[in-house]
Amino acid sequence: MSPQPHSVPGSVLFVGINYAPEPTGVSPYTTGMAEGLAREGWDVRVITSYPHYPWWRTPDEFRGLPAEATVSGVKVRRVRHYVPRVPSTIKRALFEVSFGARALMCRWDDPDAVVVVSPALLASRLIALRARMRRIPVVTWVQDIYALGVQEAGGGTGAGAIGAVEAGLLAASERVVVIHRRFRAALEQQLGVTRPIDVVRNWSHVPETAPHDPADTRRRLGWREDEIVVLHTGAIGAKQGLENVVEAAVIARAQGSRVRFVLVGDGGQRAALQQREGADAVTFIDPLPEADYLQALAAADVLLVNERPGLTEMSVPSKLTSYFAAGRPVLAAVDTTSTTFAEMEAAGAGPIVPAAAPAALVTAAEQLAADPQRAARYGAAAQSYRRRILTEEAAVAAFSRSLGAAIASVRSTVRRTSSPARPGGSTTTLSARRAPS
Repeated sequence: MSPQPHSVPGSVLFVGINYAPEPTGVSPYTTGMAEGLAREGWDVRVITSYPHYPWWRTPDEFRGLPAEATVSGVKVRRVRHYVPRVPSTIKRALFEVSFGARALMCRWDDPDAVVVVSPALLASRLIALRARMRRIPVVTWVQDIYALGVQEAGGGTGAGAIGAVEAGLLAASERVVVIHRRFRAALEQQLGVTRPIDVVRNWSHVPETAPHDPADTRRRLGWREDEIVVLHTGAIGAKQGLENVVEAAVIARAQGSRVRFVLVGDGGQRAALQQREGADAVTFIDPLPEADYLQALAAADVLLVNERPGLTEMSVPSKLTSYFAAGRPVLAAVDTTSTTFAEMEAAGAGPIVPAAAPAALVTAAEQLAADPQRAARYGAAAQSYRRRILTEEAAVAAFSRSLGAAIASVRSTVRRTSSPARPGGSTTTLSARRAPS
């Protein structure tokens, strides 16, 4: 059922572990949505962490951020909690639970709705429990599907428990918001979710690059004009499977290819990746400020999205929305069954090669460089897709409708359960909002 518009915006509390000034991942979307809803007249509050991603530590320049501040019309409350330097399954669970526990202890006031952002799943489940106890409708915003991610990683200890937690969270939600139609299909068909599910696309949160001299950017970054620069940006974690890129760089070097692979970003797997044999064939660059980042995208010859084999439904790389703004061809090394594959095909953004096929990666980059007109067509198609589909205005409007529908559903329940009993009948004792799950 499609959400119905809610004529008068209300108050909403976002609880999410990632928020500005974190530069990548979920943060730009949670921040953009909160600020966008505030511009639309919603009273928006946020409970979040101190910036820690993708570094898995809080950089010195962010340690002094105030615990409470109003930023772009949004009241932001930050809490300190455990952040593992090198995340593992157990440490990641402790990280999420410690954030959730701190968020539980914060003052919520009385919002009309609570939005929990998953990830973090365990924290979101704790918050949803408190919201249900207070009869506040919950909207769960699914950026990654944990249960499918665990399955794709081979299951293992705790897989059943993770699935149960995720199922409980979604069942406790008034509505669920997902970032792709394939997520909705997966939740309905594979996880049996019966709550209303709305698709709200993540948008391209960076502007299209202003005219500049790409040759100057390449000189500053140490890229030669005769090189074919293949640029991967964002998190360096397990699901990116960037061992494939190291192997491709080794092949390129052995063949005397002009292809140069560059990784811009940080993450839990960066140190291990840099210690791999052949890693010296790859250029590693720390995360860049936004202006420099956008110029790097525009100065590269090819933009790369790479995924671990077997990754199909669990996530859509947030980097794609930035790539599509740059007007450069995108090369994807992903499984044909993945959501990323479907998104690349829908955008017509560039060629797709199999995951974990490093030689194919080198060949595809060389072929793009050899055919500048084809590369330009891919870049133009990606920008066109961004302008038509991935706009912040459309996302904020759709999310506002989802919030309105969740609030209206609860208010409808209030009207039904508070109506006078029929003569001779008993008076209802149901709460104005649903009982906690």
